[in-house]
Amino acid sequence: MDVDAIFTNVRAFRPTSLSTEGFRHAAVALAVAGDRPSIWLTRRTSKLRAHPGQFALPGGRLDPGEDALDAAIRELGEELGVFADRSAYVGTLDDFATRSGYVITPIVLALGDVPPLVPNPAEVAEVYTIPLVDLDVEPRYLRIPESDHPVIQLPLVGSLIHAPTAAVLHQFREVALYGRATSVAHLEQPVFAWR
Repeated sequence: MDVDAIFTNVRAFRPTSLSTEGFRHAAVALAVAGDRPSIWLTRRTSKLRAHPGQFALPGGRLDPGEDALDAAIRELGEELGVFADRSAYVGTLDDFATRSGYVITPIVLALGDVPPLVPNPAEVAEVYTIPLVDLDVEPRYLRIPESDHPVIQLPLVGSLIHAPTAAVLHQFREVALYGRATSVAHLEQPVFAWR
């Protein structure tokens, strides 16, 4: 997989930004590292107040004075012990509004070699290294009575990943691997993720 082509596709993408009025603003990191380019996916600990036990990309709320890039870099360090600076920035995907009241800004970072991971046990129960070739999976779509929009699921890491993480990963696949400007704003989350 040609990492230069992946980064060229991400840089060419023109993301849609959403208003954060009435929402909490958060950022997630799609940190691409290694000779066989990979990203990290985590499973949140069951002790966390928000979304315990769910699959997530490293990320969280913006602190006062931060932009999305600052927050994604900080959260990558706090959650996985992986430190980067603003020069690692490649591009941004579409903002995604969640049912739980967040607007998530996905940030793509280029890290080069795979650094050692030091997961924070207070936040991270498991870390999965996902080669980008493994992201090339077809999503599944379900209908639920609570919404007119399809719920997206991605079969990864021996499980099913749901939105918002699945929506971000699917858009990353479309943009980075294929250069397709695919919107995911209409994709729904399962009801358990609405809180």
